Amino acid sequence: MNTRDLLIEIGMEELPPNALTSLADALEHSLVGQLQELKLSFGRVQQFASPRRLAILIETLEEAQRDQEKTRLGPAIKAAFDDAGEPTPAAQGFAKSCGVGIDQLSRIEKDGAEKLSFSIHEKGQATKALVPGLIENALSQLPIPKRMRWGASRVEFIRPLHWAVILFGNETIETEIIGVRSGHCTWGHRSLRHEALPLIEPTDYESVLEQQGKVIANFDKRREMIRDQVKREADALGAVAVIDEALLDEVTSLVEFPVALTGSFDKSFLAVPQEALILAMKSHQKYFHLADAEGQLLPKFVVISNIESKDPRQVITGNERVIRPRLADAQFFFDTDKEKPLIARKESLGNLVFQDKLGSVLDKCERVSQLAEQIAHKTSANPKHCVRAAELAKCDLLTNMVGEFADLQGLMGSYYAANDGEAPEVARAIYEHYLPRFAGDTLPASEAGAILALADKLDTMVGLFGIHQPPTGSKDPFALRRSAIGILRIIVEMQLELDLKWIIQASVSTFSGEQLATDTANNVFNFVLERFRAWYLDQGISSEEFQSVFALRPSRPLDFHRRIQAVHAFALMPEAQSLAEINKRVANILSKQGSFQNRPPLDESLLQEEAERALFFAIIDKEMEVAPLLAQGEYQKGLTLLATLKPVIDVFFDAVLVMAEVEAVRANRFALLARLQSLFLNLADISYLTKS
Repeated sequence: MNTRDLLIEIGMEELPPNALTSLADALEHSLVGQLQELKLSFGRVQQFASPRRLAILIETLEEAQRDQEKTRLGPAIKAAFDDAGEPTPAAQGFAKSCGVGIDQLSRIEKDGAEKLSFSIHEKGQATKALVPGLIENALSQLPIPKRMRWGASRVEFIRPLHWAVILFGNETIETEIIGVRSGHCTWGHRSLRHEALPLIEPTDYESVLEQQGKVIANFDKRREMIRDQVKREADALGAVAVIDEALLDEVTSLVEFPVALTGSFDKSFLAVPQEALILAMKSHQKYFHLADAEGQLLPKFVVISNIESKDPRQVITGNERVIRPRLADAQFFFDTDKEKPLIARKESLGNLVFQDKLGSVLDKCERVSQLAEQIAHKTSANPKHCVRAAELAKCDLLTNMVGEFADLQGLMGSYYAANDGEAPEVARAIYEHYLPRFAGDTLPASEAGAILALADKLDTMVGLFGIHQPPTGSKDPFALRRSAIGILRIIVEMQLELDLKWIIQASVSTFSGEQLATDTANNVFNFVLERFRAWYLDQGISSEEFQSVFALRPSRPLDFHRRIQAVHAFALMPEAQSLAEINKRVANILSKQGSFQNRPPLDESLLQEEAERALFFAIIDKEMEVAPLLAQGEYQKGLTLLATLKPVIDVFFDAVLVMAEVEAVRANRFALLARLQSLFLNLADISYLTKS
């Protein structure tokens, strides 16, 4: 089968930078999927994306579909002909649907029965004829959040189209795409080479645009060019280029021909917290900032221009002129905010609604303060610092700086608290109480910060669950799932011996009267504990290992974690699978006997067989040996110790009939097995580890 390369390019007004890569990915995914459905084979697929174009290059695409023999199956022969051999209505209907007579039908063996069949020769369509439809489908399926119309046309798309290229080998496929007639000419850079550029072969696309059109069409190539240019600018100054990957993606989506230039700003602005200056440069102007070897901000920035200017100094001066008022605003906000202490803003938080049914932000601060104090008494943290930090934690929401840069909440509060002369632990906790903000984010470094973070996250979670507004499906407006993981990470990774049920109940107690539903504490506990599952699966813990601990529902997250680690290590032991199956067998036996609450206790005098006596004494020995390990949380050593019971358990099941004829003996053997099960359940329910 002959093949050709296919190039599809859609040229338009500048695309939204945050949508560029998702649009390019969706276009490629749709086209590739459709070609696969049509059974058209092809080679390498290349994606191109720049502010003014989306393009796909598909190499060695078959020129036409292959002819196919398709077989239609009809009724079984028994149903197709009567006893006299005459065709039934079922056979006649099948023949009619195939457009042939009964005598032209064949027979085929299928699923153990002989059936009528008819073979159809389906000629493959030419790829050239299929391509316009593929493009139309792909464009209609693009994830466009908001479509627009232009001119007098009723056509809608993400941006107005200006040109389209469909080149199949050296042949142009002419069709209309969203009101534009396709051709073989692409267009160069809007400012540097704004002219039509003819293409002869699809594979010429990237080189023609780069060499003749001053356009770097490949997104990844353009991205790395920007990274290298920024680093070179920094190296020339002996500085460190701080390259935020999200900013790098955004800038790559804004330019077609990147040129890095270095500008500067007045050193006096460095008196403003560097985070505010950096955010102003990133969010407003898309600049990369430079730092010294210690990470301190330098009065320099790198801007990525979309033109190759004959006078770069003019471009630099223009950007310096634009950034100055932005930084001056930040300086004004900072200086103005410092004139009023944080605590003076506290009462005004009563005017900010946290949630309609849960009150104001001030109400939340008071609840968090009470909860933080209670948690602090369970740790070595200073309760006074925790309470003070809770009082001040949300006050920066009313500052000018946070009003302009919402991402700085908490951080600015810590700066202002330090300026007010608050204790360093208090200032640090104000910043840290928002941590971790996302998956993989750093945890609070201080105990006061950790406690405040726990109290703040739990207050939100308990409140929303209490008014029946938990996360539903994909909707989680208050990020409660993320908060739950944050709570678990803080407790586990910071080695805090805290009881989750107690903390939740303490949080519930800070709400007034009948503000919360009666089942709130239990629902929150189940929700947080369930978040452990995803966390551990990401760490390579199997669902069976997780369930073996989850079944016990330990209320201390650190204890839960230690048990998980113990089970994970135990599962790798050669005895693990056999002991898991034994525990499952014991559980099945005991589950059929109902409750043991009113059953007689284990009676040593009723142990008749040597094997059951041996198991009895082995259990007693292990109970004594395991007890101190349980008290110390040494669950891995405990499970390793219990693994040595395997030989005596095997002998018991080989030599002893559990279902003894004498009722007292039978009940006593059940009690022995219950004692064995209880011994393992002190650590984990390893019956979940069975592979069967």
